[in-house]
Amino acid sequence: PSVRKSLVNLLRSEGFAAVGFESGEALLQSNMVDTAHCILLDMFMPGLRGIDVQLELSKNLKPPAIVCMSAYWNDAILERAKNQGSIDCLSKPFSSDTLLRSISLIG
Repeated sequence: PSVRKSLVNLLRSEGFAAVGFESGEALLQSNMVDTAHCILLDMFMPGLRGIDVQLELSKNLKPPAIVCMSAYWNDAILERAKNQGSIDCLSKPFSSDTLLRSISLIG
């Protein structure tokens, strides 16, 4: 929760309309899925894994850009995240500059 709050605060301070969700299920059940331009997605969170959330998001007609993050990358998850369209995969901990650079990749 504290990391989620810090990331939301950082993104809001940079002018983004950031919203945090406590789980992948909460995100998928929200109306934000259809309006989000970018989703920062943790690959290993309680409940539905990030890779499964990413798969659900990819089913949308206009899926949002996804920046994945994890402290526990392995080759299989990293490859799958990239194959499912992640614009970047960040290793935790990462700097605010690294996150903002990743978000700037969105066209």
